Amino acid sequence: MKINKEFVLNTAKELLEFNSPSGFCFEIMDMIEEKVKNLGYSFERTNKGCGIITVEGKSNEKVIGLSSHVDTLGAMVRSITSKGTLKFTLVGGPIVPTLDSEYCTIRTRDGREYTGTFLSTSAAVHVYEDAASKKRDPENMEIRIDENVKNKEDVLNLGINSGDYIFIEPKTTVTKSGFLKSRFIDDKGSVACLISLLELFKRENIVPTYKTKMFISTYEEVGHGSAYIPSDITEMIAVDMGCIGDDLNCTEYDVSICAKDSGGPYDYNMTTELANLAKENNLDYVIDIYPRYGSDVGAALRGGNNIRGALIGPGVHASHGMERTHYNALENTIKLLNLYLTK
Repeated sequence: MKINKEFVLNTAKELLEFNSPSGFCFEIMDMIEEKVKNLGYSFERTNKGCGIITVEGKSNEKVIGLSSHVDTLGAMVRSITSKGTLKFTLVGGPIVPTLDSEYCTIRTRDGREYTGTFLSTSAAVHVYEDAASKKRDPENMEIRIDENVKNKEDVLNLGINSGDYIFIEPKTTVTKSGFLKSRFIDDKGSVACLISLLELFKRENIVPTYKTKMFISTYEEVGHGSAYIPSDITEMIAVDMGCIGDDLNCTEYDVSICAKDSGGPYDYNMTTELANLAKENNLDYVIDIYPRYGSDVGAALRGGNNIRGALIGPGVHASHGMERTHYNALENTIKLLNLYLTK
């Protein structure tokens, strides 16, 4: 089992550089569909735009689901000020102080795009006494548009209005030492793992033991990504970022196996089996508790789906800010998924 490192990192970079905040995932799903079909697998969409990739197995005795979310954090235009700047509302939960001085793109309903910058309303140290101390939150921040606008009417004339999406610049970088730095590795790093798993299956002619359905969700960051899943799925693994910090065990090199998050414990037997497979095959792995976290499995269970569920994923530092992981974590995640599906 040899993972194609170049394919993994290139796929992750391509996904990360493609704007897809929650509710605006139809364009990136076109790209994912093309990639999946080029690898020879079927792809369909749910009514709300989630993707379902079916991989036939040696047996139809049960159906295993894997879920990752392609939607990211973002923002929307809340209102336009009299001086021609934008007030914004958040999509999901980015760490707002990290947005100060970040570049962004405003996308109008008719497809026009304008660049801008998130800034404090006290942005100039030579003018405002509280330039450094003012709280960075949506009430005290605005977006400066890179157009010749002096008032609200000028902005409206650009076609910008309330409800337009604001895409945050991800600043994706792959370092020579194997680190992947970017916003939104949560959870596009895991989507890259699933697509890379398909590439591995095709290249090495691997057929999973049971029929497998990969579910690419589009509303996870706002809580209902996989409230619906195909009814024939009997057990499901959410592939999402592993948490790093405080008293947790995970590093940026590990595949993290979550025993419990804020929604409660995951299936004991699935979690144990994943940990045993990782240990027996000398993967870099940890078992952790995520204190402030929810996953697609949690959404599926709350939606009434009759499944067992587990959660794994690559260790990611600084979640919902300027995130970072290492290629080793992605590789360990792909290997563990392959082991589970072919056991």
